[in-house]
Amino acid sequence: MFTNDKTKKIPADGLAGLKENFKDDAISGFIVFLLALPLSLGISKASDFPPIMGLFTAIIGGIVVSLIMGSKLTIKGPAAGLIVIVAGSVADFGKGDPILGWKLALGAMFVAGIVQILFGLLKMGKLADFFPLSAIHGMLAAIGIIIIAKQIPILLNDNPALAKGHGPLKLIADIPTFIMNMDPKASIIGFVSLAIMMGWPYIKNSNIKMIPAPLAVLLFAIPAELFMHFKETEPAYALVKIGSVMDNLNINVSFDGISEVSTFVKYVIMFALVGSLESLLTVKAIDMVDPYRRKSDANQDLIAVGIGNTIAAVLGGLPMISEVARSSANVTNGAKTRWANFFHGFFILVFLFMASPILEMIPNAALAAMLITVGIKLAHPKEFIHTFKIGKEQLAIFLVTIFFTLYEDLLIGIAAGILLKILIHLYNGTPASSLFKAPTEVSFNGNKYLVEISQSAVFTNYLGIKSKLDAIPAGSSVTIDLKGTKLVDHSVMENLENFKKDFEEDGGTVTIIGLENHHPLSSHPLAGRKTS
Repeated sequence: MFTNDKTKKIPADGLAGLKENFKDDAISGFIVFLLALPLSLGISKASDFPPIMGLFTAIIGGIVVSLIMGSKLTIKGPAAGLIVIVAGSVADFGKGDPILGWKLALGAMFVAGIVQILFGLLKMGKLADFFPLSAIHGMLAAIGIIIIAKQIPILLNDNPALAKGHGPLKLIADIPTFIMNMDPKASIIGFVSLAIMMGWPYIKNSNIKMIPAPLAVLLFAIPAELFMHFKETEPAYALVKIGSVMDNLNINVSFDGISEVSTFVKYVIMFALVGSLESLLTVKAIDMVDPYRRKSDANQDLIAVGIGNTIAAVLGGLPMISEVARSSANVTNGAKTRWANFFHGFFILVFLFMASPILEMIPNAALAAMLITVGIKLAHPKEFIHTFKIGKEQLAIFLVTIFFTLYEDLLIGIAAGILLKILIHLYNGTPASSLFKAPTEVSFNGNKYLVEISQSAVFTNYLGIKSKLDAIPAGSSVTIDLKGTKLVDHSVMENLENFKKDFEEDGGTVTIIGLENHHPLSSHPLAGRKTS
């Protein structure tokens, strides 16, 4: 369980922090390395990149990005949430040639890294506040469904030709075919690995739970495949193929994909936008569980991730983000500073040079089990139930985002979710003139501030509201008056609640008034509210 105590002595940063917290950060970095190693391989393979490239990205994210990142406890590396975009870019650029597709996708990824650097320089670290929460959660749920659909034939060790070129809806429809053609031996490893991943959170023994679930899978899967003589009896696609580290260490990026302007621009936008969104959401989440309540510099973190992505793209690696599961594990295992991220990358580098042959003993079915577990977490039924409880209109946005993401792609899915939410806001009485700019007046008397918001407070105009709230000095007494609004949506309700929590932790007070004549759209405490 996380505890938050601002009275604790803040750990030193920089070289002083390395000396002061060497033991804690090294131990946490080692545990995160055990978690990141198999996941980075699996994510890379699922993205149709050479598996070793996932490790290259984790190394760069750890050793390089840790030195310049704006957050203290996040772990940088490849993420399952980008699998759909990366694999799509390889398919669209390569047109059947995965090596060509990989190299051309790297060009779009490099430019996206530059865009992320610009996001940071232009102070766009608040980007996540612009997007409706239901659309973001719908996007993540759709990604989870696609990951599951793509990994089922690998879990069953089917011939890759059975699933080649299939979209998510076709993959789901073909599940019976995959089952009928499954490889019994490899499927046993896949199903047991999946059971380990799904059952690990329910283990009560604290000593056993110290072992990361992916490591427990490898401790079962590698001996099992050796016992079953996979190398001699199974097809080549049953095992991970790494190759020589030095043979893979090249300048692999190609910018020839620029000739396909629409495809190139599409993937630059998706890499930059979705990668930045996921990173910013992770940074915000980890700040909330930082035992020392440190606040990250989101803009600097975007710059650092962008630099990491440009380097990774040149060498052939996957795009990186601040990855939430590894970052949470980092906090849980007692990390104190950015050096834990450094150590996680350092240990992967050492392992890659000293023990890489072990990686080629890993069955792909075991990696598929790890990724299916990630997919289940993203698209868990509780996400649907939670969204429904917030409001029926939120569920509609959530489902529309999922449908269009599965039917078309992530960019169309997010756009559809945003468009539907705007239409719902207009239907609920939001004046069109206030969709992107809410009239917000700030007055003060001493250290008492009154913030009066008129017409509407919705996700599309919240950045303007937030900029005025952020300008109020810490320690002040703030009253936010919403009586002049016709609609306050769920995203703003949640963001105001987060502002209140953060501001009061810094010694101020926040009171939200003016909602007496607003009717909630559901029984959820943070449901949207509108006047009758």
